[in-house]
Amino acid sequence: MTSPTPIPEPNPGSAASPVSGAAAPRTAHPVLAEVVRSGFVEGLHRGSLVVLAADGSVDWSLGEVTEPVFPRSTNKPMQAAAVLRAGLDLSGERLALAAASHSGEPFHLALVRTVLAEHGLSADQLQTPPDLPLDPEEAEAYLAAGHTRDRLTMNCSGKHAAMLAASALNGWPLDSYLDQDHPLQQLVADGVRTAAGEDVAHIGTDGCGAPLLSLSLTGLARAFRHFVLAGPGTAERRVADAMRAHPEYVAGTRRPDTWLMQALPGTLAKMGAEAVQALALPDGRALAFKIDDGATRTLGPVLARTLRLMGVDAPVLSRLADAPLFGGGARVGEIRAGF
Repeated sequence: MTSPTPIPEPNPGSAASPVSGAAAPRTAHPVLAEVVRSGFVEGLHRGSLVVLAADGSVDWSLGEVTEPVFPRSTNKPMQAAAVLRAGLDLSGERLALAAASHSGEPFHLALVRTVLAEHGLSADQLQTPPDLPLDPEEAEAYLAAGHTRDRLTMNCSGKHAAMLAASALNGWPLDSYLDQDHPLQQLVADGVRTAAGEDVAHIGTDGCGAPLLSLSLTGLARAFRHFVLAGPGTAERRVADAMRAHPEYVAGTRRPDTWLMQALPGTLAKMGAEAVQALALPDGRALAFKIDDGATRTLGPVLARTLRLMGVDAPVLSRLADAPLFGGGARVGEIRAGF
């Protein structure tokens, strides 16, 4: 396949920075999505994207795909695999929930409570920040019922419940399960490096409080490819199989990752905050991208366009690509792919 031609970029020139001591400006990444209102392009979203061939080599890319980014919740499959390597026996919906950014629907919250109870734990031990359900409709219903922000409803509570359970199983400290040097987090770090085939350049703190390990977009795509091609019975394959069998627990009933995994059997998909997306097809082809400004509204159109360029043809792509803009209650435009 011929690589897409990036939109030409202006030469940033070599003028000195107006701020004394500031770093030289970065070369602008290509436009991955356009905001079109009433036929007028009113905004652009830039970013970087990589596509791997079935053999794991880079098929094509746009922007910078070898420098580190924070993958955010696209790291969750690697975190879920770590709790299995720690000896925690999870499967099915429970394992899918351990890799989830769940929507906060009632079935998500009920299963988090069940997992905690099964391991002698309580929601009070979760170190997730109190939050509303991630899905806007669920958040409205939750507030209308008189509830307030809670640790359980935060979208990472399934992951945290699994981390607590793995720590309890091994007699590891529960009050410091998010510390970078905790035994469980060391298992996570080892698994991330192995799956991505590269070292971790930066360690930060994710929105849920867990250690956040950087990867290049190429490394992130390799990690997802590693999971779908892993041997039966391995921690990575068990996580991939659980996510693909129960995608509604990975995301929610109104979420693109769910739609994709339901419509394209064998596909592993996971989004992350700040507009990161990773996906692997069952034949080993994979992709990862990040939108520079973190606009998650771009994820569907960019993902649909990329999959079409990879030769995927399925009705779900039209559903993904549809990102309308409204004016006065009527549809007046859209977010569309820019490559």
